[in-house]
Amino acid sequence: MQALKKANYTVEDIYALPDGQRAELIDGELYMMSPPGRIHQELVSQLVKQIGNYIDAHHGECKVYPAPFAVFLNEDSHTYVEPDLSIICDKNKLDDRGCNGAPDWVIEIVSPNSQRMDYLTKLMKYQNAGVREYWIVNPQTRIVQTYFFAGEEDSKQFPFDEDIPISIYEGWSINIAELLK
Repeated sequence: MQALKKANYTVEDIYALPDGQRAELIDGELYMMSPPGRIHQELVSQLVKQIGNYIDAHHGECKVYPAPFAVFLNEDSHTYVEPDLSIICDKNKLDDRGCNGAPDWVIEIVSPNSQRMDYLTKLMKYQNAGVREYWIVNPQTRIVQTYFFAGEEDSKQFPFDEDIPISIYEGWSINIAELLK
């Protein structure tokens, strides 16, 4: 993701982009997004299915939204992100435009050009905004970095072939390698 030179962009600039062009806005800086690859989309599709089925089977209140889905993270006009997956448990945060405030759980699938954004910039933004759980899924290294920000903060790494516990859903885990079979 590459930032454009002009500073102090707003959400209006996002909505003024030509059809098909996607970008994220962080603290007034606009970052253009590249189209995702096949493995990226496979992971998104499988995770949406797995998480959605779990929520439905347990009559959960949360909803899972894949990108492109607007998240107005700070509820201001200078930050707009499209996480690969946003899991939102507070329906009051949802409106026709997207999510206003922090999702409960965010999953980003790393692309070669998004590593700095996912591991540094978004990590801090999500933590400061109140995201409870954040996963960074890296298909190149086959590692998932998890962060739990609610209560006692925790961070762990898991290889794709291990069961990864979901902190916001106690007693449930996901195995990424099984999703890619």
